[in-house]
Amino acid sequence: MRILLLNQCFYPDHVATAQYLTDLALGLKEAGHEVTVVASSRGYDSPLLRFPIKESWRGIDIHRIWTLGLGKKAKWRRYVDFTSFWISAIWILLRLPRFDVTVCLTSPPLISALGTFFALLKGGKTVPWIMDLNPDEAVAAGWLREGSFPVRTMDAIQRWSFRRAARIIALDRFMSKRLIDKGVSPEVIYTAPPWSHDDVVRFDAEGRGAFRAAHGLTDKFVVMYSGNHSPCHPLDTLLEAALSLREHVRLHFLFVGGGSEFEKVQAFRELHGLANITTLGYQPMSGLAASLSAADLHTVVLGAAFVGLVHPCKIYNILALGIPFLTIGPDESHLRDLAGKLSIDGFCWNAKNGDVSEVVRLLTQAAEIGFCGPSVDAQKLAKEFSLSSLRFQMIQMLEEVGK
Repeated sequence: MRILLLNQCFYPDHVATAQYLTDLALGLKEAGHEVTVVASSRGYDSPLLRFPIKESWRGIDIHRIWTLGLGKKAKWRRYVDFTSFWISAIWILLRLPRFDVTVCLTSPPLISALGTFFALLKGGKTVPWIMDLNPDEAVAAGWLREGSFPVRTMDAIQRWSFRRAARIIALDRFMSKRLIDKGVSPEVIYTAPPWSHDDVVRFDAEGRGAFRAAHGLTDKFVVMYSGNHSPCHPLDTLLEAALSLREHVRLHFLFVGGGSEFEKVQAFRELHGLANITTLGYQPMSGLAASLSAADLHTVVLGAAFVGLVHPCKIYNILALGIPFLTIGPDESHLRDLAGKLSIDGFCWNAKNGDVSEVVRLLTQAAEIGFCGPSVDAQKLAKEFSLSSLRFQMIQMLEEVGK
């Protein structure tokens, strides 16, 4: 079967969508399929980082799209970059042959419509993989106004592409409901969470010690937020908790990753002179196990308006590590669904956005308990979300679509 994977990011970029699409591409190749990827030639968080325009990697044919690379510091820069991506993508797709199945992720927005158009033009079927749901996410984040002409136009294009999809991959039951509310037939929706990167992410005791020593954290109780820093994951409550706990001798907050809000975390630290906050950029996949294992408590944050629009996937790696975690978000979300499956004292903590005093109380309590080693029960639950299991099931679904 000939399969096209279409997304802004792919290997060797390290953002989540790049990692998941790379995993899928490798699994499809191992299953004997011919795989072609069309992605950006620039790094997601660093436009100055450039990748080869065309290459073959582990038997996967990669075509990379030229974009202006203006970055994310202003909305107009994003829009111009998206436009240049679309124009270059159209040029590449026109020159590619017919594919049996085209899997489209959701960055940049409406890329599934691009895949749908070329599938209609050349033949084959389209499967959108919804990592985030736009324009709904843009409205919830305040980037676009509800009911505005751009939102109505984007929504119409999105619905057009969804109506023509052979299957649509949703990440949780809340996202599935949003799709149904948009008129998508429940029979078309394939609901499956992202998998953990359990091939490379595991509790690494030696790496944990080395990472903590390298960053002066050996004697600290490390509260870690690792991943994308965006308005979808409002960090204000966690930052205010860090401010309240600035005099706590052991508690230390480590923010790892990137995104539009990463500089705000750095600015908050500098504004208040907080020595209990450390910020680090995205860690390479080869060092991911060590960096994630360095936490005594992980945090996963979700804004109430974004339930069913985005899906923080770091939770599955955290389960695989067996490290305690704190969710900050609404009562109804996939995070609380998972937390409800764990009845381990001192392992899973929950608080609402804005409830700084509760977060301070829980973090202080967690620090008093300390880290007692990885939880075997959490690691057992994580097997439900293993790469080998969920990727295999997704490949089977794609093979059925391509028949």
